[in-house]
Amino acid sequence: MFNKMIKPTTCAVALLFSGCIWADTLPVVSSFSILGDVTKQIGGDRVSVTNLVGADADAHAYQLTSADVKKIAGAKLVLLNGLGLEQADVLRAVRQSRVPYAEATAGITPLKNEEGGHHHHHHGEDGHHHDHGEFDPHVWHDPVLMQKYAANVTAALIKADPAGASYYQARFKTYSAELVKLDAYARQQFNAIPRDKRKVLTGHHAFNYLAKRYGVTFLAPQGVSTEAQPSAKTVAAIIRQIKQQGVKAVFSENIKDGRMVQRIAQETGVKMGGTLYSDALSKGAPAKTYTDLFRYNVRVMSSAMK
Repeated sequence: MFNKMIKPTTCAVALLFSGCIWADTLPVVSSFSILGDVTKQIGGDRVSVTNLVGADADAHAYQLTSADVKKIAGAKLVLLNGLGLEQADVLRAVRQSRVPYAEATAGITPLKNEEGGHHHHHHGEDGHHHDHGEFDPHVWHDPVLMQKYAANVTAALIKADPAGASYYQARFKTYSAELVKLDAYARQQFNAIPRDKRKVLTGHHAFNYLAKRYGVTFLAPQGVSTEAQPSAKTVAAIIRQIKQQGVKAVFSENIKDGRMVQRIAQETGVKMGGTLYSDALSKGAPAKTYTDLFRYNVRVMSSAMK
């Protein structure tokens, strides 16, 4: 099948004291669940992946813990999304650990945030904030861009584990074909709907890449941040827009409180279309993997628009 990685003697000794477990697999830490899944799809049996931000959890609201610092220090590779998704304390911990790391979005031309510059997300009473910066990090909602994303993950795995190069390349080729199918599926679904009906209301602007690729308009009371509180004026403007433009597709998100969107749906008389998976996988169905997440989102969005 493939040559198993040799367990270093230092790890064998450390096993008694610190629970070091990389006998046969490359220990990889990924910053969040979607990136973690892409890594698993390409890494297969040669990798063990730990996510800092797990399924159904909000990467925007994540705060680094001492346990996570230990996870990073125990890895042989750390994979980050980049484009401002990860907070400064995560980047600092990764750099200080001296563990090799790579950004999955490297070389991808990003969209700029719609707010036109910097915005902050405040976290609780400690005033901790997350500055997304100039660019929109949510590239995973475009399977065409995910080809480069997956290629970057593949390159990082090969660099960390050169003996697995042909194994990773073969799995990337298979995964790349899946991404091509995802794009074809999305085109088929959205092209069946007139462009002026391709409108969706959701909690925050996570879907700009999907919007650009497939000609869908998204309304979001919270902007790009999941934590910016929309003003009454913003909410009123969105309610007006839904009524004027006849928006039928209204969704909450798995990573956040959906009460704001539900209130908007009630006030406009529009039926909720369910839940979209924006920044995290689900723990079980329907979005257990990235490809499941994308297909599910496209299916429920397109059916709600009809």
